[in-house]
Amino acid sequence: MPSNRTTLIAGNWKMNNDREEAKALASALVEALPEVPAGVEVCVCPPTIDLCCVSHKLDGSAVKLGAQNVYFEAKGAYTGETSVAMLKSVPVQYCIIGHSERRDYFHETDEDQNKKAAALIAGGIVPIFCCGEPLEVREAGTYVEHVVAQVKAGLTGLQVTDPSQLVVAYEPIWAIGTGKTATADDAQEVCGAVREVLAEIFGAELADGIRVLYGGSAKPGNIAELVAKPDVDGALVGGASLVAEDFASMVVKAAE
Repeated sequence: MPSNRTTLIAGNWKMNNDREEAKALASALVEALPEVPAGVEVCVCPPTIDLCCVSHKLDGSAVKLGAQNVYFEAKGAYTGETSVAMLKSVPVQYCIIGHSERRDYFHETDEDQNKKAAALIAGGIVPIFCCGEPLEVREAGTYVEHVVAQVKAGLTGLQVTDPSQLVVAYEPIWAIGTGKTATADDAQEVCGAVREVLAEIFGAELADGIRVLYGGSAKPGNIAELVAKPDVDGALVGGASLVAEDFASMVVKAAE
């Protein structure tokens, strides 16, 4: 991985942990990672209801805070939604958008992701834009085209002037929570294609600095092999992020 890209290990807690559990996990993570190794950045993304209490536990540590979703309007009659300004006030530094669970279960579209990404960037929060293919697309052999189309639809037109303003996470849907993991070569193939389309959208120089993560059953046993690939700049971690020791181990192994 080029030296201009800092490895990012981001934990997606999904719909797990009430306030007390979230505080305990955040405290355990800070204890397990008293220092984040050089060359690695760490972020955790709790449920919205846990953001404030986790923020307090992370205060003064090197672990950054992310959200799992956002709405693109600034304010108004959008019951149950959370705005960029609300997240910013916590304060949140990253926000996952376009996760396959949001796309599949809640019928979010590419247009939704484009609006969310634009709102986040304008508000100074870094989107972690997710893309990935279901099993039938993987088996049909059209997975690269599928992912490239998602990236184009979700990110074209964004006002990105610095590579630190955007992160992309490639998550093959067939590998999320299944225990199946794309091989490091599989991850590199698609992450490399993602970087190529980022170059088409934003120019080669900017695209070279944008971090592209792998997600989908990433764990301590495979993180080192994944991040050794030239276009894999870290991981969006699901289940393993709910165990402080496992998540901390991934951070250390990614640094090594």
